[in-house]
Amino acid sequence: MADQDWSAYPTMFDPGSLVRKGFCPVHSGLSLLHTHSLYYEQHGSGPHRVILINGLNTNSFSWEFLVRALAEEHSVLVFDNRGVGYSGYPAGRYTTSGMAQDIVVLLDHLGWTAAREIHVVGSSLGGMIAQELAYYIPERIASLTLAVTTPGGWPWQNLPPWEGIKCLTKLLFISEPENKAPTVMKMLYPPSWLEEPSLIDPTRTNRAVQTETYLRRAAFGPKQQIMGHISQLGAGLTHRVSGVRLGRISDTILKIAILCGDQDNLMDLQHSRDLKAGMPGAEFIQWKETGHGINSQRPGEFRDLLYRVFRESGVS
Repeated sequence: MADQDWSAYPTMFDPGSLVRKGFCPVHSGLSLLHTHSLYYEQHGSGPHRVILINGLNTNSFSWEFLVRALAEEHSVLVFDNRGVGYSGYPAGRYTTSGMAQDIVVLLDHLGWTAAREIHVVGSSLGGMIAQELAYYIPERIASLTLAVTTPGGWPWQNLPPWEGIKCLTKLLFISEPENKAPTVMKMLYPPSWLEEPSLIDPTRTNRAVQTETYLRRAAFGPKQQIMGHISQLGAGLTHRVSGVRLGRISDTILKIAILCGDQDNLMDLQHSRDLKAGMPGAEFIQWKETGHGINSQRPGEFRDLLYRVFRESGVS
């Protein structure tokens, strides 16, 4: 890490907790065919390992609060999915299974290969990828937290509610973060909550604080290319984990939690219920007056939930 000039890759995370960062080469087909690289950072060096998988068209900096909280006691791995942030843009179709295979390569690269050592947390598209990851390497996973996500189905079944469709379509034609911000706020959070005083700064509204955070995150890292936006969207629309595969995941992972909000513009609540039906042993949690941006709307509660899930897995 010391030999690399990282000035071209500014980060929002605390450098005091940084253990290592870099680019993991990903190969496809022939072992010598390098298709893209994944940018990653590890924070904290605790004995228990956590990987955070971010959602659609979002870079790893969306986990800033959680990384700061968890890195005190855990080894926390964050990374940019293919097609966003500092990671590469491979040609061809993106799928959640392919994006999960990227993560297996990353975990192997870092030596995170022991049995029952990893707590996997995925939100939205990240939750879809987490399902595929859990199917591929269940023996490595101690717990699985699936937030505001879906087991998938046919593409038309994977479409978000109408409000989400309108917001996503609008964002395709807006390039500047300052102009995107109002639509992003509308898409991720309940309107009433946006106008309430922020717990972070009671003199300002949640809208003001979240908009500032969004713009600060956008200032770190390159703008997402349109190919990455569309390709990740395609991965979400074609995602499907069958009931049989969900059952296998449920049977092989010690602790699974399914989390959703009741005012989600991007993920119909029925999808979380479908996950529960396919994984009857999983814990189902629904928070009231909560939107799709669940970990940023309720960061402290999300952190506390993860600590409990980790404990109940027996590996915390």
